[in-house]
Amino acid sequence: MPVEERNALHEVVLITGISGSGKSVALHALEDAGYFCVDNLPPELIESFVALEHSRFTPRVAIAADVRSARSLPHLLPAMAKLRDGGVTVRSVFLDASTDTLVRRFSETRRRHPLSDARHDRDDAHRALIEAIELERELLSDLRQTSTVVDTSELRPAQLRSWIKNVVQAPAAKLTLVFESFAFKHGVPLDADYMFDVRVLPNPYYIRELRPQTGRDADVIDYLEAQPEVPEMVAQIEAFIRRWLPAFEQDQRSYLTVAIGCTGGQHRSVYCVEQLAKRFTARGTTLTRHRELDARDATA
Repeated sequence: MPVEERNALHEVVLITGISGSGKSVALHALEDAGYFCVDNLPPELIESFVALEHSRFTPRVAIAADVRSARSLPHLLPAMAKLRDGGVTVRSVFLDASTDTLVRRFSETRRRHPLSDARHDRDDAHRALIEAIELERELLSDLRQTSTVVDTSELRPAQLRSWIKNVVQAPAAKLTLVFESFAFKHGVPLDADYMFDVRVLPNPYYIRELRPQTGRDADVIDYLEAQPEVPEMVAQIEAFIRRWLPAFEQDQRSYLTVAIGCTGGQHRSVYCVEQLAKRFTARGTTLTRHRELDARDATA
């Protein structure tokens, strides 16, 4: 097989992020999708490992790296850059979650944070855990800035698996535009590059027949489109994104996430996300996420 063809087939996904944010779930999802996966590979060994798998004609590799290799983290970004320079498609996905969510997860699993000091007594454990999380955020800040960020705070494992597969299936050569709906009452997504609040729009929730439906249902769509301010809001958001999207493309960004929020994440934000996604489909890869609806579907 010619070298050029092998490079074209070869892809590396780097899964990194905050401890407790779901990296193991993401790695298992990629394994199910056909990737050869390795957890906690020291950054110094990444180039050798990829070369080895390349020689075996392994087309897709996923590597999880995190703060457990804290001393080696400075080697990670240069290693990824060398792979890209060598013609390998590299995707970097950073999983994040709110501090409150991370504290709860560590408490539920009774696991110790990799940066926490085991010498702390029980009274100091909570404070020590928060300090460890904040230190980890600082250590990984450069990685976060160069990665596609996925906020897992409100995601169930089934949602995260689905979202990760969507991320890696999108073409890597061009900026992917992601529209995400959410409910303000469940918190603001940490992965949003832009966020718009549509709670000022008329709410179908207060109409009995529309309450159980969503922004993807015809009756809700008809209701919202009959309100003059709704098309106006969507058009203004569209105009803003079109104005600044070329700048993000010139900056060689892989993903741009636009989050649209309403009270419950069911009607208005879902409608706006669906409409915006349709308007931008012609320009390239466009993904939609509905955080609250996806969570409901994952438990159905």
